[in-house]
Amino acid sequence: MDIQLNYIEKGTGKPLILLHGNGEDHEYFVHQIEYFGRSHMVIALDTRGHGKSPRGEKPFTIKQFAEDLHDFLLEKKITKADILGFSDGGNIALTFTLKYPEFVDHLILNGANLFPAGVKRAVQIPIEIGYHLASFWAGKSEKAKKNMEMLGLMVNEPNIKPQELVAIKARTLVIAGTKDMILEKHTRMIAERIPGASLAFVEGNHFVANKNPDEFNRVVEEFLL
Repeated sequence: MDIQLNYIEKGTGKPLILLHGNGEDHEYFVHQIEYFGRSHMVIALDTRGHGKSPRGEKPFTIKQFAEDLHDFLLEKKITKADILGFSDGGNIALTFTLKYPEFVDHLILNGANLFPAGVKRAVQIPIEIGYHLASFWAGKSEKAKKNMEMLGLMVNEPNIKPQELVAIKARTLVIAGTKDMILEKHTRMIAERIPGASLAFVEGNHFVANKNPDEFNRVVEEFLL
């Protein structure tokens, strides 16, 4: 591993890994770290190039982030964990589970998508415009280059085929907001393709874990029992 991921740890017991979304850091899960720290050893990571985790030299891709997670778990000698991923963190969790299924017990996918078309066009169009503008200036500005990489995660990734999901053996909860930026039919399709997956919608937008934590935590806690 070419970098050390920044993380915080809370509580004891079974590991619960929290993976934040694009452009965020572990603090997104402020309402989950304390709550689930009562029953789990919660580990909230900063993804490569996010928060206090360095960018490093390796590719800035969902697949690389999944490899970073694998390296992190090996380093921590964690052989089995529950994983909760939000947005891009959900896409990382999904990519990781498909490649390293033996590490995952419970899988919680919050506002995840399989490919960019799973995002509502009204949300995706400004992201695409921002990406193209940042790409234009990337050669002249370090800030533009960073923006291009960050937005590129949402414009070019993820690239998971629906038929791949049948391989997932982990107990899975697919959870999204009632007014999520991920298309409802896309969220339902993910749940339908994963064998035995549970599906839940929590009142609110894409950021329900942060904005409606009481309901979100209750649904997740019931699933983890």
